[in-house]
Amino acid sequence: MGDGDYQHAAQRHGSLPVPRLSAVFREPPAEFAGCFTSLYHLTLDLPDGAGRVRDYLQPEWANIRFFCGTTPDAAIDGKRVSGARFVGTGPSSLPCEFSLGTVRMWGVGFLPLGWARFFSAEASSCTNIICDGAAHPSFSHFAGLTDALCNPDIDIEEQYALLVAALRQTMRPNRDEPRIARVHGALVNGDHTSVHELADTCAMSIRTLERTCSRYFGFSPKLLMRRQRFMRSLTTHMLQRNARWTEAMDAHYHDQAQFTREFREFMTMNPSEYAALDHPILTSFMEARAKAWGSAAQTLDPPSPR
Repeated sequence: MGDGDYQHAAQRHGSLPVPRLSAVFREPPAEFAGCFTSLYHLTLDLPDGAGRVRDYLQPEWANIRFFCGTTPDAAIDGKRVSGARFVGTGPSSLPCEFSLGTVRMWGVGFLPLGWARFFSAEASSCTNIICDGAAHPSFSHFAGLTDALCNPDIDIEEQYALLVAALRQTMRPNRDEPRIARVHGALVNGDHTSVHELADTCAMSIRTLERTCSRYFGFSPKLLMRRQRFMRSLTTHMLQRNARWTEAMDAHYHDQAQFTREFREFMTMNPSEYAALDHPILTSFMEARAKAWGSAAQTLDPPSPR
């Protein structure tokens, strides 16, 4: 899939500023197949004199993001970062609350295979963290990109070339890649109701499955299956803006009470509280991502090229 450039103006809610968001998604070279959720460049413009906009990122895989312009104020589970041009986040099962002003940003999302090839730390040691990437040992090997990707005098094409060159230099093969692909594919494409069933599908013991998930996915197999089910439901709700929660709920939820409990665990609020919030950035970004990339959320991305 080639580049996609989609512009969206968020709907006005009361006196909130109306941001204009443009997202360009880049297809990485074939040598990186299965490593990334996406490589993208985002531009967020706010009216002159407008304050920062606030939104919530959903649970996702690990990311590195480079900000040219304003820098985010962001927090996950009480861990906060402010003023950093290079922000790293690990795999998450909780929301990231953030505020942001006018900015140009490069983002790289890492699928579990990408974590295996680009990071030496266990993914489970980095879950639900957000940090100044230059100062964190698990992310600091990407800090050299900051000057180029946060320089407004370097055009996007040159920045992309520098990003790809740095990724190419950093990538290392991993002997567990076949296992990672099997587990990832089963999580995204399967309809498993138990860890035992997931292990059988992946042709591995439960203990091997648990080790693989902890090392490269960050969470236990059970939590990963629950997160996948929850994200299918939340994404459906956000893309179908007028949908009721009962219409968006995954079929494997026993009832609305179970869904509400899961929602509270993954988003730290009730569905009604989340629906009442403004999403000036995320809804537009998800729509652009679905059009350009085929899925609206990182956790729904398959392990192999589209």
